[in-house]
Amino acid sequence: MTGRFVLSGSVLTHPSRGDAALRTAAQAPPGALAVVTDPDPTGPPTAVRTMVAACESIAPTSTHHLVVQDDMILAPGLLGRARSAIAAMPEAALALFSLWDSRNGGAVRLGALTGMRWVRAVNEYTPCAALILPRAVAVGYADFVRRRRDTWPEDILMHHYLRSAGVPCYVSVPNLAEHDDRPSIAGNAFRGPRRSACYVPTDRAGRESEVLDVLSAVPFFKNGVAQCVVRLPDAAPARWLHLETEQYLRGLGAPPRHLTPKLGGSATRGVNPAVVQGTWLTAYALGALTRQVAGTVDPRVVAEALRTIGAGGMSNGSPAQLIRERQDHLAGVAGDGLLAGRETKLRPRRTEQGITVAGGGSAFGEHLVRALSDRGHPVTENASVVDLREQGAVVVRRAGGEVRLDVGELYGPGCPPDSVLGKMVWAALQGKPIHIPDGTPALLRPRHVQDLADAVSGAVAGRRSSGVRPPEVSVLEVAETIAQVVRPVPVHDERTCPPPNTPAPLSPQWRTDFRYRLHHFAQWLAYESDGVDSATITDAPGWVSR
Repeated sequence: MTGRFVLSGSVLTHPSRGDAALRTAAQAPPGALAVVTDPDPTGPPTAVRTMVAACESIAPTSTHHLVVQDDMILAPGLLGRARSAIAAMPEAALALFSLWDSRNGGAVRLGALTGMRWVRAVNEYTPCAALILPRAVAVGYADFVRRRRDTWPEDILMHHYLRSAGVPCYVSVPNLAEHDDRPSIAGNAFRGPRRSACYVPTDRAGRESEVLDVLSAVPFFKNGVAQCVVRLPDAAPARWLHLETEQYLRGLGAPPRHLTPKLGGSATRGVNPAVVQGTWLTAYALGALTRQVAGTVDPRVVAEALRTIGAGGMSNGSPAQLIRERQDHLAGVAGDGLLAGRETKLRPRRTEQGITVAGGGSAFGEHLVRALSDRGHPVTENASVVDLREQGAVVVRRAGGEVRLDVGELYGPGCPPDSVLGKMVWAALQGKPIHIPDGTPALLRPRHVQDLADAVSGAVAGRRSSGVRPPEVSVLEVAETIAQVVRPVPVHDERTCPPPNTPAPLSPQWRTDFRYRLHHFAQWLAYESDGVDSATITDAPGWVSR
């Protein structure tokens, strides 16, 4: 208890977990954490029911409640920091854990590198593995979930609820809890090891009012690809663009030669070059964003924040032993990348081919405009017109004539789940079977937003190759890939007489890129589409909102 604030707590568990909850509760003082068990343990695997039960069980005397999952390791100073933070931010949700490959994990690294103690959560699921909620917020979450008919996980529901209720969420720097990586009941084992972005168990309470509240961009390394989210200026509520970090850095003006690490062979011997590249780009971007250090930097926290970049980026699909063997090597890459990013002078790239975008006010238009800007095209008047308003095509009008670009099955950030591909991703996101009904085309021609941006950029520059049609892919292969990449769900092909299809062979690189970009699209749908104004989606071109 700190002044007028009273903190209670619960450990969330399932009967099949044995004594896991008791072991977790024993890490806190006696009586601090009560055990709350799934009220319907034979139901579909989800933590939502247990989270709601915990929110409904809060004593009337408590002002705040800590929920902890039963596979967490708690820092010895957790309760001390928690109580001090509640006094500093009594109206906020406080997350005490963030995954090493997550966006919020990237935000925690920015906090560590600038000496902050808490950082504003970004557009992602709210980390619920160790989370403090004001009592009224917890009660509101339970009501919110009861009104919903969808099957989002508890952490995405928490993100949607906090955003709709206007409740800020902050993540501790360093994290105050670590994941113990026991088998997942909720179906998350396919993600590989799930560790903290920055766990320093010796951290103690102090300076809890030092908060990094405004983030312009957050780099993170996930699924083997360096990515970042960039906040749209003046957007309320906050909206974010999801980019690849290399594109973001090129747009900032990072010299191309700096985007590939220059390291001695012994430093990364035996490490996947793609993992080295992703670690370098992520750390480089962190360096470019943290030239000015605002607070007192703790070298232990900084070291741990850098140490988890590469490990998190390779965690999906890599065994824990291999990650442990490579982690120290990758920490060195991250340290060099951070220094290089801080020392580089950035000169944004510009071309002479300016653009004017007609119909660019949709969520898709925002992403396309940013992608073209990062490719050097200034958005100006009296320039080539990129028209997004026509059915089935993007039209580029320039002095040399008009180019019509075939869109295909457009997907990626900014695209709602109204297409054949989008509906399948939407189903997998919510853990539902993917259905391929009668009448579904045998072949799809997926085109990602970034590929469309490349095509538009080429058309503006007058390159004839810009109008190439997207490749054809079997709809069944698309569905099965989504079930592998987004979430393991059944695929039901309900076509009574599927038409024959003979798509041309696809390159291994195209398939690799497609898998990553499907996950990219799924993240945008889960974290951003719920917050996009319905009028914005309605006003999108017909080929975006079918």
